[in-house]
Amino acid sequence: MNLLAPHDLLPAAEYEQQREQFRSQIIALKQRRRISIGPLITLVFENRETLRFQTQEMIRVEHILEPHRVQEELDVYNALMPGCGELSATLLIEITEEDRMKDWLDVFMGLDHGDTVAIRAGTDEQAFGLFEGGHSHETKISAVHFVRFRPAASMTAAFADLHVPVTLAVHHHEYHAEAPVPGSMREEWLKDLR
Repeated sequence: MNLLAPHDLLPAAEYEQQREQFRSQIIALKQRRRISIGPLITLVFENRETLRFQTQEMIRVEHILEPHRVQEELDVYNALMPGCGELSATLLIEITEEDRMKDWLDVFMGLDHGDTVAIRAGTDEQAFGLFEGGHSHETKISAVHFVRFRPAASMTAAFADLHVPVTLAVHHHEYHAEAPVPGSMREEWLKDLR
């Protein structure tokens, strides 16, 4: 995918006028690109439009006007852009029970190391998630991660065939969950992989 550049962003005043329409379009798009894997893990697959929206929102919230700071924001979100032949997602550990948060986060320690999150196509093909570093250390893990998947060409063909089951799976310590990937999300993946 093409990286975002300053000319892809609307000026602050123009964005403010178009924000509600843009926001409602992105909410609808993200519904097609969001999937829960069990009760505590959600993946939102990113593309150029979702990342453009996030950049616009950050610039709006932080009142960023200086060109070098706008470029810094673009650099942050461009790092999440799926590359050629890959899917990129934000992984959210969604713990809402404040009193159990530390216990659950302890369970997820090491989630971002090894073969813990996968896309499976059919019975034997899978692509494991590759996590961006810097979101955990020996005693702490973040609730937000960025993960990339590089499915083989045969898996991409399977995404297009709705007779072939495709699932997302998380298997780590005490957390084991799988979710079937709906056709609408598979369509989005195929667009990303083109």
